[in-house]
Amino acid sequence: MKTPLRFRTERLDLVPATMEILESDLHDDTTLARLLGAKIPDAWPPYEMNEELLTEFIRMASENTDPFFSSWYWVLDTADMGGRILIGSGGIASAFNAPDTVLIGYAVLDEYQGQGYATEAVRYLIPGIFADRRIERIVATTYPELGASIRVLEKNGFICTGTTLPGQGLEERTIGYVLEKQR
Repeated sequence: MKTPLRFRTERLDLVPATMEILESDLHDDTTLARLLGAKIPDAWPPYEMNEELLTEFIRMASENTDPFFSSWYWVLDTADMGGRILIGSGGIASAFNAPDTVLIGYAVLDEYQGQGYATEAVRYLIPGIFADRRIERIVATTYPELGASIRVLEKNGFICTGTTLPGQGLEERTIGYVLEKQR
């Protein structure tokens, strides 16, 4: 697994997921806290980051079959919050049948939603993702009722491509968004 770059935003430390971090997330919060240098909230992980998905990330990382798979843990790191705390994560993977396209996904603990953290993290990840010359576009999907997720994408320049249809390789009933690399 190629370790992605580490990013620092105004409020977040976007820590690249290593195999050790991914495995600790699945089995050992004490080790995860040590590796991230952050407190792990009792509510961790976010709903979207279930055991099945994390196991798939570990498989993808260990088999190293996806050249674009990268993941980051989002650590809130501001003096006024009383220390570092894990609040979310996000990552990319290759898109189906599109060698120059990646899918992006992200999740934030409920307590930290609506405060701009996902918008901030995605804004910093985009240039790092597009730094790979092979990547021409980033695709995301979300459910129409998830207004906050839609706002994250729109604030970061993603354009709505409409409702996904059966057979497109994405979850049905979701709304697709795309961001093209600027030349």
